[in-house]
Amino acid sequence: MNKPEVLALIPARGGSKGIPRKNIRPFAGYPLIAYSIAAGLQAKTVTRVIVSTDDEEIAEIARRFGAEIPFLRPVELAGDRTPDLPVFRHALEWLYKNQAYRPEVVVHLRPTTPLRPPDLVDRAVRLLLSHPEADSVRGITPAHQNPFKMWLMDSEDKPIRPLITIPGMDEPYNAPRQSLPQAYMHTGLIDVIRPKVILEKHSMSGQVILPVLFESQYDIDLDTPEDWRRAEERISLSPPPMVWPDQPRRPMPQKIEMLVMDFDGVLTDNRVWVDQDGREMVAANRSDSLWLKLLREKGVQAFVLSKETNPVVAARCRKMGIPYIQGEDDKATTLQKLLAEHQVDPAHVVYCGNDINDLPCFPLVGWAVAVADAVPEVIRQADFVLSRRGGHGAIQELCALILAKF
Repeated sequence: MNKPEVLALIPARGGSKGIPRKNIRPFAGYPLIAYSIAAGLQAKTVTRVIVSTDDEEIAEIARRFGAEIPFLRPVELAGDRTPDLPVFRHALEWLYKNQAYRPEVVVHLRPTTPLRPPDLVDRAVRLLLSHPEADSVRGITPAHQNPFKMWLMDSEDKPIRPLITIPGMDEPYNAPRQSLPQAYMHTGLIDVIRPKVILEKHSMSGQVILPVLFESQYDIDLDTPEDWRRAEERISLSPPPMVWPDQPRRPMPQKIEMLVMDFDGVLTDNRVWVDQDGREMVAANRSDSLWLKLLREKGVQAFVLSKETNPVVAARCRKMGIPYIQGEDDKATTLQKLLAEHQVDPAHVVYCGNDINDLPCFPLVGWAVAVADAVPEVIRQADFVLSRRGGHGAIQELCALILAKF
C-alpha cells in the first residue's frame, strides 16, 4: 500500500507584538520554530513539512532546519487577527494549483507550543486515518480549572449565571470537585484535519472531532515574556520526554561532585585590556568568587580549564582559591585525565563553557552549561543556557542552581 500523504503545516507570521520576532527567537538554544519543524520531520507518518510565512528571515531559518518554503504567504493573511482558516486554505490551494499536490491529512503544528511528546504527531495522524467518519483530531489535556464552577457576568449589579450546567444535578457549582465530570481543554499542541473539511466545509475542525490526549506538563503556550521564562526554566532543568531539534537536553544530575569552567568568556566578559608593554587585564565578577566558595563548602570541587597561557588566569584563580589548568589545546583529553585523577564519576560533573573549543567537553560530563552570550553552536549543544553573560555573574547563577540541590 502507498503511504498516505500527510502534510505538516506550520503557520509563522513575522509580526508578533507580544514577544517581537517570537517565532525565531532562541528558545533553550534553538529558534522557537525549530521545535515544530522537528516534530513534523521526526514523525514517521508525515511526508512533507511546510512553513507558511510572510517573512524572509523566518523562511531562511525554517529552511535551515529542514522545512520547505514553496511560497511566501500574502501580507493580507499575516495580520494580528488573521484566523487559521484562510491561511490553511491559501496553502492547500497554492499547493494544488502549482504542484498538483493535495494531501490526505493536514497536521497543524503551532510554533508557540514547542513541547510535544515524541509520539504525539504519529498517534494523532493514525487515529484520524483509522476513523474515516472523523473530520479531525485535536490535542486535549485535563483542564486546570473545572468549568462547572465558572460563571458568566454581565455587570457587578446583576446576578451571575453558571457557565454550564449538568442535567440531573442541581447546583454543580456547589458540588465537590470529585463528583463533577472530568473536563478537558483543547490546546495548540496539535490538530490533524482532513483537507476537505478546510476547503469544502470552511472549518478547521468539522463536527466529528476525535481526541488525542497528552499530559498537562506539555501544556505550554508562549504568549508573554513570563510564559517564555517559565517554559525555558522547566525544560532546561527537568525536561519531559519531548521532540528536540537536535539531541535531547539532559537534566541537572541529582548528585554533583565537580564543576569545571572555562576562563575567558565564563569567569570574564571575554574582553581584554593590553597596555604598552603587552600586559593584559580582564574584567571579572566578584560575586563569582563568593559563590564558588559556598559551593566548595558543600563538597563540590571547582576547577578552571583554560586554553590561555596568560599569567592573568593563574592570578585570578589563585585569588579565588581555585585549582587551574591552562595552556591546553586539547581540553577534552585534559578533562578526562582530570576526572580520572580525582576519581570522579563523569555523570556527576558539570562543565561550563562559551566557545567552540569547549564543545568536545560537553559529552564527557553529566551536564553541559553555556553562558548567555556563548557562541550559537555552544548554546545549541548545551543542556542548559544561563540567563547571565560570562563575567557578569554567570558562575554565581550556576552555583546557585547547584546549591539548590543541597
